[in-house]
Amino acid sequence: MKITSVEIFDCEVNRRDPRMARFNPVMVRINTDAGISGIGEVGLAYGAGAKAGVGILRDLAPRIVGKDPMKSEAIWENLFRATFWGMGGGNVFYAGMSAIDIALWDIKGKVLNAPIYQLLGGKTNERLRAYASQLQFGWSDTFQMLTTPQQYADAARKAVAEGYTAIKVDPLQVDRNGGPPLDWEINQNYFGLLLTDQLRMGEERIAAMREAIGPDVDIIVEIHSLLGTNSAIQFARAIEKYNIFFYEEPVHPLNSDNMALVARSINIPVATGERSYTRWGYRELFEKQSVAVVQPDLCLCGGITEGKKICDYANIYDATVQIHVCGGPVSMAASLHMEAAIPNFIIHEHHTHGLKACIRELCTNDYQPVNGYYSIPDLPGLGQELNEDIVKDYLAYTITA
Repeated sequence: MKITSVEIFDCEVNRRDPRMARFNPVMVRINTDAGISGIGEVGLAYGAGAKAGVGILRDLAPRIVGKDPMKSEAIWENLFRATFWGMGGGNVFYAGMSAIDIALWDIKGKVLNAPIYQLLGGKTNERLRAYASQLQFGWSDTFQMLTTPQQYADAARKAVAEGYTAIKVDPLQVDRNGGPPLDWEINQNYFGLLLTDQLRMGEERIAAMREAIGPDVDIIVEIHSLLGTNSAIQFARAIEKYNIFFYEEPVHPLNSDNMALVARSINIPVATGERSYTRWGYRELFEKQSVAVVQPDLCLCGGITEGKKICDYANIYDATVQIHVCGGPVSMAASLHMEAAIPNFIIHEHHTHGLKACIRELCTNDYQPVNGYYSIPDLPGLGQELNEDIVKDYLAYTITA
């Protein structure tokens, strides 16, 4: 069996929903001469980088045409070592590698007539507890930017009413006026010490959510690395009394010393991982005991091949795993298989974007949690296929050699 072509889908979902202008999944489909295809996804749907993801796939695709798709480990090593830039990496390069790797695992599962979790060792988890993620953008099928504590409380109540026993929010990302997320002009002074009003704004939102959902629902606080070390410690100490489950990306993810200092200075477990790539990117975080929860994104960290190694590496250091999911349905499906197989799984991320119709329609199977828990797909491979009626309009390139 040989790879015959690679299709790249630039899913500009804002064409169908203008409110999703900041979100752009990129999918790949690898086709073979046996008539079996596999799908993958680039993990650059949010922030700036989706078009670079398209570009790196165009560059890497000719290297795999003609190869045996069952030799996923050999292809991974070739992309990593023989491309020169693979060993230096970075999010764009590893996103391209990840998309290809996931598609190869999808093919492998279909050839062997087994879901990917079986190829990873079988289930250690029969179902996966999920949390409602990024409630600062609301919890509904429409995109919002919440400002008042009451709005945060209402979003939390809605998620809990659907059966979730855990939620996640970034209480600092959106300012009191609904300013855009991750805007430098708005958030530039978060790197020093938080001003009294900023501290109050974040704490009021957390307090309102805790009061709304009671003491038994877990609250995860996301920071998106907006804070410096001192302000991260300052804010954590202000919200410790609300029984925070874990504290995600408090500081720059590539500074393991600062991350470790935060972890030692607060009484909340620290998490990071979506901006760390391959085992090498996690090494110092583990060795310095910087994190309690690691969050590799399978569409960024090196795919399923590398993601499983990172999860096993984490287990050596007693770190639990929550796969990072902020993309399309392929990202979601891949994470479910990984989390089903690993013994150190803690919780699954269900992003608010995963509720949006323009995302859910990209694939044929709409996997959603029931009462806050996911079942694991049992179809061969990922258990997911692209929705031809939709993605045909997003097809950007077909690479044959």
